[in-house]
Amino acid sequence: MDDGKSWTVVDLPVVHDPRGNLTFVEGGRQVPFDIARVYYLYDVPSGSERAGHAHKVLSQLIVAASGSFSLHLDDGRVQESIFLNRSHKGVLIGPMVWRVINNFSSGGVCLVMASTVYDESDYFRDHATFRKAAVAKWAALGIPVP
Repeated sequence: MDDGKSWTVVDLPVVHDPRGNLTFVEGGRQVPFDIARVYYLYDVPSGSERAGHAHKVLSQLIVAASGSFSLHLDDGRVQESIFLNRSHKGVLIGPMVWRVINNFSSGGVCLVMASTVYDESDYFRDHATFRKAAVAKWAALGIPVP
């Protein structure tokens, strides 16, 4: 990842065609992992939030396949909100990043490509527990946490 963050915004390839554009993602190319699971969030009611968790080892690429939404990220040191509204832009998220997804537009579709299959033991579902683990991770690397 760049700028010392645990995530980065990526530009995905676009094949321009007068019949409609095509964007693709290949494991090991646009993402630094083999894609083990793909899922998507859709028909999210107005005002609802999704995610609200972090992963211990899983990495993900998140793309607004249609419409838009906001992605709020926190790795225990850095926090950032990213608005996604282009199907050829994504956010590559490493392990140990708390994420919340909200502000879905009507018809918004959040496409997620994950490095591992679903494993409940990989989740932090309590922010305080995540924060403690994140601070310990950064301390073990000798990086101060504000």
